[in-house]
Amino acid sequence: MNILVTGTAGFIGYHLAERLLARGDRVIGVDNVNDYYDVALKEARLDRLRRHPGFVEVREDIANRDAMAALFRQYEPERVVHLAAQAGVRYSLENPHAYADSNLVGFLNVLEGCRHHRVQHLVYASSSSVYGANESMPFSVHDNVDHPLSLYAASKKANELMAHTYSHLYQLPTTGLRFFTVYGPWGRPDMAMFKFTRNILAGEPIDVYNHGHHKRDFTYIDDIVEGVVRTLDRVAAPNPDWRGEAPDPSSSRAPYRLYNIGSNNPVALARFIEIIEQVTGREAIRNYLPMQPGDVPATYADIDDLTADTGYRPETSVEEGVARFVEWYRDFYGV
Repeated sequence: MNILVTGTAGFIGYHLAERLLARGDRVIGVDNVNDYYDVALKEARLDRLRRHPGFVEVREDIANRDAMAALFRQYEPERVVHLAAQAGVRYSLENPHAYADSNLVGFLNVLEGCRHHRVQHLVYASSSSVYGANESMPFSVHDNVDHPLSLYAASKKANELMAHTYSHLYQLPTTGLRFFTVYGPWGRPDMAMFKFTRNILAGEPIDVYNHGHHKRDFTYIDDIVEGVVRTLDRVAAPNPDWRGEAPDPSSSRAPYRLYNIGSNNPVALARFIEIIEQVTGREAIRNYLPMQPGDVPATYADIDDLTADTGYRPETSVEEGVARFVEWYRDFYGV
């Protein structure tokens, strides 16, 4: 297929593009390669994608309306996976306008491109952060998510609402995936896995927020990509059982679906650090801190719907996943 993937210089986008190219799809990869984190790492990912004859690189900002319209006209993608976004909960406290530009304006440009060019299916990245103040565990796509705790989370909730509107008005099939703490090789330097490994190997302290009492549904990148591909291949359809008097947030009379995509196995942050220590053979110097604004104490994904509809089952244990990441990190950075 001819598939547009936004955010191909990013962590998940890079891995997804690799997988789609390996199975024979043509990938039009869009990324503005901004400096939110190490540009050299982004360029290294793109260098690997450029080796594939089926990869077309487009260096553009998704917030640029005219450029995105031209891109859809030129390449006419059959399906779209939208992963480009301004990421990070804590950064949204410092630079909120970046989230409006990328996550709202950029997403609208993608929706408009899909609408006008009759894209068969749009799969887009939402986030576990949309659960916000919800405390009922595991988090379910059938629960309302009306109390976000950060602008990042609010922007992802807005994406789900925007997608539903386009599914309803234009019969555009859309599927939103709420990612839960993705980690693995080629990961993001602003995430805990990367920071912990870097500092532990360097003999420097690690900041442990909420005094180590966090729990996260850590999900290995290969499992995430498997779920994205399965979802992409299963075009969203209307739910014939949906009723307005008792509306289910996860589906609609329109061709619209929401899924959690996680490991369904929350791990205490303290245990996660212990595993990194075991794999690296180094002891962490812990700097315990209170929970940060916008953060949540725990995440835990109910993935029953995704499993029932696509057969998705995460297979990588956190011990195996951490070992693979540390091996990649040591090789990539020569430490």
